[in-house]
Amino acid sequence: MYIYERAGWPDLRWDEAGLAVLQADVRHRQGRLLGRMEAIGFTLRQEATVKTLTQDVVKSSAIEGEKLDPATVRSSIARKLGLEAGGVAPADRYVDGVVEVMLDATRNYEQPLSADRLFGWHAALFPTGRSGLRAITVGGWRTDEGGPMQVVSGPIGQEAVHYQAPAHDSLAREMDSFIAWFN
Repeated sequence: MYIYERAGWPDLRWDEAGLAVLQADVRHRQGRLLGRMEAIGFTLRQEATVKTLTQDVVKSSAIEGEKLDPATVRSSIARKLGLEAGGVAPADRYVDGVVEVMLDATRNYEQPLSADRLFGWHAALFPTGRSGLRAITVGGWRTDEGGPMQVVSGPIGQEAVHYQAPAHDSLAREMDSFIAWFN
């Protein structure tokens, strides 16, 4: 059973009291870090920002199974931030797209999430309209033309389906609900 098939979906509940303790600790550590950042010079602050963003992009992509070259990521981030000392790694369209998405999400976090913003992120990640050799829908919700969207592994004939996304006919409604909740 997938999460979207559970009773009560999408009205998820969590333990506010338990999370409040963790959130308070994170905010305290964040304040200490910001204080330390203020104490170091502008150049070191820029370097810390580039290093942190590089790690975020590389590790976030690793979750999706993408192994990115940290030097290429660092170079892309430095170029997009207008910094000269970004390195000499060549440009990579996919890396530039991931960096654009990360910078938009972290710099413009107060802007509301919208379908249009998500579609822009998707277009940045797939500028050719392809994922590998397959053509994909970019700038719109996926269709069910090629069958359901699934996460699959294993040899041909013995595939294991790890996840199957909601059907296309419920996708717009589910995403509207998610965007409203997120905002």
